[in-house]
Amino acid sequence: MDTDIIQKLEELSNYHQQIKEEVAKCIVGQEEVVEQVLVSLLAKGHCLLMGVPGLAKTLLVSSLGQVLDLDFNRVQFTPDLMPSDITGTEILDEVSGSIKRELRFVQGPVFTNLLLADEINRTPPKTQAALLEAMQEHHVTAGGERRNLPQPFFVLATQNPIEQEGTYPLPEAQLDRFMFLVRMEYPKRFEEIEILRQTTGRSKPDLGAIIDAEKILMLQDVVRDIPVSDHILTYAADLVRATRPEEPDALEFIQQNLSWGAGPRAGQYLILAAKVSAALEGRINVSCADVRKYIHPILGHRISCNFHASSEGLDTYQIIDQLLATVEEPSDS
Repeated sequence: MDTDIIQKLEELSNYHQQIKEEVAKCIVGQEEVVEQVLVSLLAKGHCLLMGVPGLAKTLLVSSLGQVLDLDFNRVQFTPDLMPSDITGTEILDEVSGSIKRELRFVQGPVFTNLLLADEINRTPPKTQAALLEAMQEHHVTAGGERRNLPQPFFVLATQNPIEQEGTYPLPEAQLDRFMFLVRMEYPKRFEEIEILRQTTGRSKPDLGAIIDAEKILMLQDVVRDIPVSDHILTYAADLVRATRPEEPDALEFIQQNLSWGAGPRAGQYLILAAKVSAALEGRINVSCADVRKYIHPILGHRISCNFHASSEGLDTYQIIDQLLATVEEPSDS
């Protein structure tokens, strides 16, 4: 069993390098963003991208769709978007050669492998909730019937951090459904020059398909098969529990600066991300360093700073840095 897993992990590591090289033909820079999106996909999670317009969020998802040989749909969320605009709706069709009519379900854009939910906070809560079932259950209910979504299914939602007027902030319960909150930053100077060079001419890079849906599903299962020791599980649980200010043994700086902490799903995602981190390097052993590697995008949207933290100029990422410096790795005994 272990030999089979190791062989598949070596295969995954090779695919990982090829995918990054292929995506880099279209996406200049943003290596960390691409990495986190791939980790989330392999862990069967979803991503929330936070970044100003024009940072190639749509191009990133469509490029991944080509490289991974997956179907891709994009939905621009607006205040008048209805749940059926996402999930699909039933229409009344005339039966050919007859006066009879029958209901036919027309699939919405959610029936795809990669779904880009652009500016998800610009649509009302009932439409946001329609996406919630699809993200968590991988199916939608329409016309009283449950309809399964294609597999793999991955949602990448975006938010614009600048303009918040007329928006509908995602409730904490829905934010928690996203494995990562990925912050997209402006490109570096040399990267921006290269972007201008590549995008202002007539030629466009031709992206090749590296793997397909069937292979991705197999690799997702391989990631889940990686064993994790009690030592690692304890460390992940300690990190998550340390974010809760109401705990009797809560750290002083947590009690002072946080309104609430992360729930058990944060620990689940820490372990899954750690498994993927090890898998992408071809390792079968998960370390505490793997747990720490993606803790910022996992915990960043699951803890809430209070007024004291704001007055001190602290954000959630700085709180997480203090947490990592304070919570020690458990002993092996």
